[in-house]
Amino acid sequence: MVGVFRRSLSFPNKPNTGRPFPPPSKPRISHHTRSISLPCRSHPLISHINHEISQLKSWSSFSAGFSCTSAWISDGLSLLKDVHETLSDILHLPQSQESLRKRPIFFENLLEDLLRFVDAYGIFQTSILSLREHNSAAQVALRKRDDAKISYYLKSRQNIARDIARLTSSIREPKTKQEYCCHVGGVGSYADAELASAIGDVIEVTVSVSVALFDGVYFPLRQARTTPFVGFLKRSEKKERKDEGIEEMKKVDEKSLVGLRKKKDEEVKNLMKRMAELENSMCEIECGSEKVFRSLINTRVSLLNALTH
Repeated sequence: MVGVFRRSLSFPNKPNTGRPFPPPSKPRISHHTRSISLPCRSHPLISHINHEISQLKSWSSFSAGFSCTSAWISDGLSLLKDVHETLSDILHLPQSQESLRKRPIFFENLLEDLLRFVDAYGIFQTSILSLREHNSAAQVALRKRDDAKISYYLKSRQNIARDIARLTSSIREPKTKQEYCCHVGGVGSYADAELASAIGDVIEVTVSVSVALFDGVYFPLRQARTTPFVGFLKRSEKKERKDEGIEEMKKVDEKSLVGLRKKKDEEVKNLMKRMAELENSMCEIECGSEKVFRSLINTRVSLLNALTH
């Protein structure tokens, strides 16, 4: 991050009075007068991360009125990974490390928020891997029309939904964003405020992408007649969001998997096709979330290095 520079302006030592031009034999003598400090151009990494954050916000706003698909979720995860990789590079800058060390509360809150993100994505990775394993077993049961194993699969989905529902609650209120509001209003250089603003925005978009991911997987998995799993949503939100979720996962719901022995061959064939699409979408989501998980760890390691150097 580039520091703040002061501009220099040259003024003539003696003003011209009564003459249109100064005598050629006496060259003008000038001296430098420093002007008031003005913010300098942002460091390229700050400008770059602000652009990436803007892209993520556009990605988030694009969801209004459109279906949530695994491809859309994967795009958001890819953009989030890029944001955290850039933040990790910013945290390696000596100016950034010095700025953060001067504000221990902001520093500690950021460490805590990053740890919560890492924990949430670690649990999600375990959950999505378990879901993939159960889904593979369910495809075998579907070919055999084994209602008992399908029933076990549905119960497993509900348990996974319960675990994922808790993740949304754990990351909704980051401390860094709250501290950022106080930090910007305090005394500090333009560069310090710019860094704090960028970090605050990174935390904000991390929450928005993570909530979209967790809710996108959770809503199709929850049992339709059960509301406690929605737990952390208000009553009005439950009604508005009852149909939300990743499209590929919504195609394989509890109702479609019940009573396999009574279904026609064509129905079972179509259901197997949807299960295969679900498998592919989960692989895509697992890959994207794992990359975010690793980038979050790297960001936190960079922050810890800033403390030790």
